[in-house]
Amino acid sequence: MDIKQKASLFAILSASLLALSKFLVGMLSGSMAVVSSGLDSLLDVFMSGMNFLAIKKAAEPPDGSHHYGHGKVENLAAIAQSLVIILTGLFILFESGRKFYLKEKIVYSPYDLAVMALSLVFSFFISTILRRVGRKTDSSTLLADALHYTSDLYSNSAAILAIVLTFYTGLALYDLLFSVIIGLIIIFSALRIFWCGIQGAMDTSIPESLEQEMKGIIRSMSYPYAGYHKLRTRLSGSRKYVDFHLLLCRRLQLEEAHERTSHLENSIKEKIPNTDVVIHAEPCSQECDLTDDTCTIQGKDPCSDATSKIPS
Repeated sequence: MDIKQKASLFAILSASLLALSKFLVGMLSGSMAVVSSGLDSLLDVFMSGMNFLAIKKAAEPPDGSHHYGHGKVENLAAIAQSLVIILTGLFILFESGRKFYLKEKIVYSPYDLAVMALSLVFSFFISTILRRVGRKTDSSTLLADALHYTSDLYSNSAAILAIVLTFYTGLALYDLLFSVIIGLIIIFSALRIFWCGIQGAMDTSIPESLEQEMKGIIRSMSYPYAGYHKLRTRLSGSRKYVDFHLLLCRRLQLEEAHERTSHLENSIKEKIPNTDVVIHAEPCSQECDLTDDTCTIQGKDPCSDATSKIPS
């Protein structure tokens, strides 16, 4: 079991404990704010469970039917989760309005406040761990999961305020108000997760910062490097795919050109983990002069700004 699966499993177990505690306490007191937070934690269990399965599937190597691996399973899981979460958020809004309209009684106990305070602490630690592992492994699934647990910090804080205000004022309006806030937080966090999943499924390019870092690695090549063009990148789950055309001096032997290309591929993979690189080597289209192992084109050093001097 890799680090991503361990982080997801930790989130599942923690969220399960929180969901059970909130439902028991919320059903006893009749507070929709606590029950809504319990539903949110139940969604966390569902979401982390799907993420665990998606991460496990995405880690499988390429096969005869999936030559590029199974990375997009993570993106599809994020889309499916977000749709379910949006529906649950809408249910919370509806149920909160119904209970307020029927004037159902709310009787808080000390356990309501205790379980919500505990949930606040757990949500902080879960979101921190998921975000840290997600960034380390470039996992869009774990980062989306971390985003949802971060939203729990706001929803749990809202539930605590609802408990305190309703207890001291006796007005059920506060419970309605904050349960609606929790529902809206759930819906908006789900929309962000949905958008991230759609972006991944549509072969979005890698982040600009990583692309600039990769271009720097390419341009750092010395002779026989003569430029590059047709650079393309895309994301598939936590995997990054890159391909481009590398221009090399036309006087280079095939074996040496292959060696230089392989060295560049390995350099990119070393600096940018989880990257699959395919390079197409091309001979420089212009005549060049060799002086002290330096390739110059029309009296200019192509390495200074190769892409602007070599025609596509």
